Amino acid sequence: MSSTRFQRRTTNNEQRSTIQEQTTINDQIENPFPEPVEIEITDSIDLHAFSPRDVRAVTIAYLEEARAKGFTIVRIIHGKGIGVQRDIVRSVLGETDFVKGFKSGDGFSGEGSTVATFKS
Repeated sequence: MSSTRFQRRTTNNEQRSTIQEQTTINDQIENPFPEPVEIEITDSIDLHAFSPRDVRAVTIAYLEEARAKGFTIVRIIHGKGIGVQRDIVRSVLGETDFVKGFKSGDGFSGEGSTVATFKS
């Protein structure tokens, strides 16, 4: 008695459709707020409220908005942890042309924050 195996081949369109469905489902699960959220811009931002994958983009946007509001000194709270978010924040600060300098926020809230000064 012989048996025959049948393999179903998937077409590229079926594969794309499956990938798109998975991406859509993952996006819905990972991002409960698909619309942008507006926050008040002050002289300080606490990055604990943001997903680690968004820290770089949030920091860039915050710096631009804080400068537009006329702040000359800002505090970015990134937390102590192992330093990953701190390194991201300081990398952004170092790459931003209107940032005059930055230092640990020891005088404000300790190692868990960085204080930046903008150029005039």
